[in-house]
Amino acid sequence: MFHHALGLTSGCRSFADGLRAAGHVVHTPDLYEGKTFSTLDEGIAHVKKAGFDTIMQRGRQAAEGLPSELVYAGISLGVMPAQFLAQTRSGAKGAVLISAAIPASEFGGSWPGGVPLQIHLMEEDPLVRDEGDLDAARELAATVEGAELFLYQGAEHLFVDDSVPDYDEAAAALLKERLLAFLGG
Repeated sequence: MFHHALGLTSGCRSFADGLRAAGHVVHTPDLYEGKTFSTLDEGIAHVKKAGFDTIMQRGRQAAEGLPSELVYAGISLGVMPAQFLAQTRSGAKGAVLISAAIPASEFGGSWPGGVPLQIHLMEEDPLVRDEGDLDAARELAATVEGAELFLYQGAEHLFVDDSVPDYDEAAAALLKERLLAFLGG
């Protein structure tokens, strides 16, 4: 599970721990080498300074030592390496995209057959709505066989991270329930 632009926060760790408590092995690579940020602006500035290619390379490197039969998950910024690996790394068992979605064409074309997909977005999140993520999610849901798109009421971007003000306990609990059903299927 790749973290969002604030880094590998205690809330990202907590969300992963909830999945672990349900019996799943969850890897949480740190794409920021220990750095965390308080605001999305600070986190995005860090990504721009480091370079998106560097973040993607760190995501690829994190996966290299793991079996190829994984479900790749990402939250916001973490969707980039998660979706890339799900689309390009042989053996992917699925992908879970939270608070972001990218057109499949960005990573070499269409979605690979037989790789399940689940997408979770806040319907009124300005970052999702205004930057094309909602459109990309709808396109993926329409073109990937069996894809599930879940839209939650609200405008919070990092709604699954219990360490930030965007946290939405009810939406995060429902997402976790749906995610556990996906992982169990």
